[in-house]
Amino acid sequence: MTGKQPTLRERTRRAVQRDIADAALQLFVSRGYDATTIDDIAAAVGMSQRSVFRYFATKEDIVVGKFDLGADDMLANLRERPADEPVWTSLRRLFDIVDATADTSGQQQVSKPVQRVILETPALLAVYLRKLQSMQHAVVAVLRERAEAAGAPYAADDPTPGALAAAAFGCLVAAQHAWLASTTEHSLADYVDRAMAALSPR
Repeated sequence: MTGKQPTLRERTRRAVQRDIADAALQLFVSRGYDATTIDDIAAAVGMSQRSVFRYFATKEDIVVGKFDLGADDMLANLRERPADEPVWTSLRRLFDIVDATADTSGQQQVSKPVQRVILETPALLAVYLRKLQSMQHAVVAVLRERAEAAGAPYAADDPTPGALAAAAFGCLVAAQHAWLASTTEHSLADYVDRAMAALSPR
């Protein structure tokens, strides 16, 4: 089950949010985060400042909110993994959505600078890490659902699903930092594979 489908209004809202986020990210990369104003972003998408704030509460949310737009897809991807697949493998596949964003032809040159802005701007990094924490909680809930459906539910006080989710997201962040520091042609997916392989159960 992936939940109910979004309504037309929700799909329209998400499309506008993506347009705003894409324009903002381009400006942050070209001008710098601090030098870019909400008015600049509004002008880039042909909207008023007030209209932009209807979709994002803060400038930080415009950047990191883009990740929220893919959160439902990530969770749906996790729910759809084979029931008998090792949990760590399923968690690796959770990040296929992130990989696809980074590796799509023509997008890699944009994605790396964007991630650099996020990870190297303290205000954005703080918001980003909070978003990842929220995602971790959602992933833990899915892991518990999955275990219960398989007839082997986790005990309420079992830290295992939380530890697995935290380790997986920690690998993602480590991979992002390593990818940004690299001078090779390896993709973010390659670095996620390497990071998660380092913690893969033997």
